[in-house]
Amino acid sequence: MATKKSTAAKPATKRKLPPSKPRNADQREREFLTPAEVKKLIEAAREMGRHGDRDALLILMSYRHALRVGELIALQWEQVKLEGKKLQVTRMKNGDDSVHFLEADELSALRKIKREYPESDFVFCSERQGPLSSRTVHWIVSRAGENADMKFSVHPHMLRHSKGFQLANKGIDTRSIQAYFGHKNIQHTANYTKSEKTHFKDFGKDL
Repeated sequence: MATKKSTAAKPATKRKLPPSKPRNADQREREFLTPAEVKKLIEAAREMGRHGDRDALLILMSYRHALRVGELIALQWEQVKLEGKKLQVTRMKNGDDSVHFLEADELSALRKIKREYPESDFVFCSERQGPLSSRTVHWIVSRAGENADMKFSVHPHMLRHSKGFQLANKGIDTRSIQAYFGHKNIQHTANYTKSEKTHFKDFGKDL
């Protein structure tokens, strides 16, 4: 006599999910660097290898002009006005473009890397004269953090945050920081100023 096949449903195989990304707060105590730490990072990058001058300038300009990685790797020489000492900053994420001033140390470093990489349209380029990849920029900043003996891991976007807090701590008004960063929404800029209480100093001194 033929046996009847069981129609009972087999238990579903439990899918193995990929490991979840750790929270930033679990990896580091803060998402910005102090000016002293940025300087230390730049000095470490300069000593890393034969592209040290390029990498040091990359970190300096990322911080000083609050550049995202995409904005940094897309930066072309046509945006740099060495004689006029100005930088045309083209923002991503539908941000507002602006013109920043270039300081003397930036101008000197820019002229030097232009001589070293004369064939490239991009300010920060690879040996093939093309733009650096975002992965390479992450590696440069991360490695510089390790060589600088930072107590926590460092990533490129921390440099943008660092500039925001530096300007807020300096007492620069929120609207000016918003324009400098190209933020469409001032609430993004307020993240840098809401935790800074020192700008309340002497507010009550009216008598």
